[in-house]
Amino acid sequence: MSAAPAADVEVHLGDLGFGRGAHLLVQRALAGLPPGGRLAVSGRDPALPVHLPAWCRGRGHRVEWPALGDRSELVAVVVRGTADDDRWFGAERAGPALPSALSSRPPARWGLGARGALLEAGGPEARFDLDDRDLVWADVAPHLYAQAAARQWDPQTAVPWADPFALPADVEAAVVQVMTYLVENEQAALVVPARFVGRIHPHFREVVQLLAVQMADEARHMEVFSRRALLRGTELGTSSAGGRHSLFTLVAESDFALASFLLSVLGEGSFVDLLSFLHQNAPDPVTRRVCWLAMQDERRHVVFGMAHLEHQAQLDPLLRDRLRAAIHRRHDALVDTAGLNADVFDALVVLAAGGWHPDDVSAGFDRVQALQHAMDQGRQRRLVRLGFRPDEAAALSALHTRNFM
Repeated sequence: MSAAPAADVEVHLGDLGFGRGAHLLVQRALAGLPPGGRLAVSGRDPALPVHLPAWCRGRGHRVEWPALGDRSELVAVVVRGTADDDRWFGAERAGPALPSALSSRPPARWGLGARGALLEAGGPEARFDLDDRDLVWADVAPHLYAQAAARQWDPQTAVPWADPFALPADVEAAVVQVMTYLVENEQAALVVPARFVGRIHPHFREVVQLLAVQMADEARHMEVFSRRALLRGTELGTSSAGGRHSLFTLVAESDFALASFLLSVLGEGSFVDLLSFLHQNAPDPVTRRVCWLAMQDERRHVVFGMAHLEHQAQLDPLLRDRLRAAIHRRHDALVDTAGLNADVFDALVVLAAGGWHPDDVSAGFDRVQALQHAMDQGRQRRLVRLGFRPDEAAALSALHTRNFM
């Protein structure tokens, strides 16, 4: 019997053919050899003489067929080529994999490659204009994303839709009007991050993931608010032109930092106060629950907006000038509008009153006034955190849209 062929390593395929994964064993054995290294391959698959050379040609290896006489298994020698090494010549890592060591400005050639992956040279250059870490990043983003993913809730099971309750027609109408208003605001709150998520470089994937979950949050809010509005009827309330104009100024903002400021810091911050108010004054368990659930999500949105802008404010001394200008620009755009839909204001008073006695209505009115004051105080605190003087924070807060969002 002839001697086995000279080889550095052997791999035995048995009956396994290339159509069922034999290439994985050959590939694994070749990986440990330098170019020119010799791998003896033996196997009983009848198609091996065809499949092995074809596979090797596609990967730049050479096949030798020693004359070994009568053997129960076919034996070949694969001589490792340089194609695999040549393929990865010029490859680079797309930065460190962990978010603790992000690139300050990842190049376009990293594009859609996974952060930390070894990138083969020659791929397309995907352009993401939001590619500056200081413009999009916040160190809290990975934690907030993990928290957001863990706290997703199911609209079908998280809300007691079947709980029995009966409201007077005028109180139910007030709930429907407020829910209509909430749906409109949540629509805008979904569209704003949707405009930016595809512009952020995937290197900052935790921010992209967080905004994606934020959009899912808003989609759920739209669902539950719409569902509550239609729980006892078939029509929604009214929608004012001024309210829609206010929301449009959010959607039209093309600067990521300014949109985050107007939406999350000012708008959603005030929205949290509104949801807390509705939770306290809800006339039924369904309204109470949907407002509480949405409030938890909105608080997280505000936290990211603040963290992102606080990070940027530390690095960009001109940021506050841009934020100030954005408030004035939006105020000027809305100065001739009516502000908050009067039907919404009245509905809030009805819910806060809890009855139709003049004293009840007066108390309800006072509670809505207190809500507006709480919104103003909250905006001022957040503006001060971003570096504005208290007196200027008060003046800027007073310019915020009367539509709350």
